[in-house]
Amino acid sequence: LAKEHFLIGFFSSFVLGVGKTTLIQKASEVLKSSGVSVDGFYTEEVRQGGRRIGFDVVTLSGTRGPLSRVGLEPPPGKRECRVGQYVVDVTSFEHLALPVLKTAGSSGSPGQRVCVIDEIGKMELFSQPFIQAVRQTLSTPGTVILGTIPVPKGKPLALVEEIRNRSDVQVFSVTKENRNHLLPDIVTSVQSSRR
Repeated sequence: LAKEHFLIGFFSSFVLGVGKTTLIQKASEVLKSSGVSVDGFYTEEVRQGGRRIGFDVVTLSGTRGPLSRVGLEPPPGKRECRVGQYVVDVTSFEHLALPVLKTAGSSGSPGQRVCVIDEIGKMELFSQPFIQAVRQTLSTPGTVILGTIPVPKGKPLALVEEIRNRSDVQVFSVTKENRNHLLPDIVTSVQSSRR
């Protein structure tokens, strides 16, 4: 039996703050307004006094929780998961992200659901259950994933490279120059992959 193919649009960029999350939010809104079932999560900067102090995970249904914070203490008995100055709250992340992926991974109607995963990066990859859930979602026939991955620099991230090298993945490289022109291409790609 041939496995059903589906498109996954992943965005990558070299620069933090280039607009990947904004682009994915706009694409989600356009898809929702055209009657597409969209679920998932995105990450958002948290600022205090003009300074970035961390990131939150926000589900498309509006639930929010911490992904990372500057100076966060890990829970007693848990190892510290750190990316630069940010300490990752793996428990909070899993509490929000895993249920969304589980729902997307159990899609009963092929081609009818879009799952947003913003992003698959160093912070998120501290969670083994998240890695397993992403792989499960990737192997669910008919599920279209709209996600973000970082551009490779330094040590490669295994899951990111696995995604980047899939034949059924379309990667859009996002820059400040092209970010405002990519939206129609992304929406068209997702809609055509659902047919």
